[in-house]
Amino acid sequence: QVQLVESGGGLVQAGGSLRLSCTASARTFRSYAVAWFRQAPGKEREFVTFINWSGGSTRYTDSVKGRFTISRDNAKNTVYLQMNSLKPEDTAVYYCAADLVASTRPAYGFWGHGTQVTVSS
Repeated sequence: QVQLVESGGGLVQAGGSLRLSCTASARTFRSYAVAWFRQAPGKEREFVTFINWSGGSTRYTDSVKGRFTISRDNAKNTVYLQMNSLKPEDTAVYYCAADLVASTRPAYGFWGHGTQVTVSS
């Protein structure tokens, strides 16, 4: 069982930056791929990015390429999402998810409770 806790969300002006963290309870976390999804009010949950277990492979949705960076520190059981040049359309609840196989679909076995990111114009 892996418990995930997101942190780092908040309110920021357009053009600003935030760094989200996803910290896991289990050392086995280092064997898992981790993804970030987001869900805006009235919209479906959408894929943002994933990173494989070693950090050697990542993927981003087109709308965040060049602005967001995912990374991980397995010694700290933590995955980070650095978000720069934020736009109002990035406003959403951000969820981290983990499983043995990376996917752009929300087919992950473990999920955090989410952290709110609000970008004001």
